Amino acid sequence: MEKYRVMIVDDQSISRHLFEMYVNNSPKYELAFSLSSAQAADVYILRHQVDLILMDILMNDGSNGLDAAEKIKSLRPEIKIIAVTSMPEYSWLEKAKSIGIESFWYKEADEQTILEVMDRTMAGDHVYPRSSPTVKLGLADSSEFTERELEILRVVTTGATNQQVAEQLGISENTVKSHVRSMLDKTGFRSRTELAIKARVIGITISNS
Repeated sequence: MEKYRVMIVDDQSISRHLFEMYVNNSPKYELAFSLSSAQAADVYILRHQVDLILMDILMNDGSNGLDAAEKIKSLRPEIKIIAVTSMPEYSWLEKAKSIGIESFWYKEADEQTILEVMDRTMAGDHVYPRSSPTVKLGLADSSEFTERELEILRVVTTGATNQQVAEQLGISENTVKSHVRSMLDKTGFRSRTELAIKARVIGITISNS
């Protein structure tokens, strides 16, 4: 049986080496390439046969796996992609679907193994979790925040003032203040600075800038 050729793109060496081990020990797959950055991923797939990509999303060099996946899908739409991440950023699930990524797997939270998701993906399934993992932000669970609150929080984490947040999102400054106050009440944090720092640390919202 001809094996599926897998490319791994992940800047975390432990995760990358684990994925390599799973692929190398499987009778269904063989390793095509293993990269620590998404910057050149689209170049590799044009020059070599790749059937499946395990694509991390946020990488230390600033490259973004979703952006790379979008390029790859425009060049080689037949290549199947599984987005993998340990970050609970809620908007990534919908973006991955809109790009046409076949499956999405959370490294620490998913009940299925990566090999199970790979097998299902290559069989034609689209494997997505129902929601992002629930994490704790102060006294609140991430599931307690509204989509608008998370949208505002993402901009707040960039260091933007309430006025700048309002201008960027096209809402009033009073609306921003109201949502920030609501999030402070839910989390128990004393300041928007503390709220922003903690949100960045746990990855509940990740700025695109």
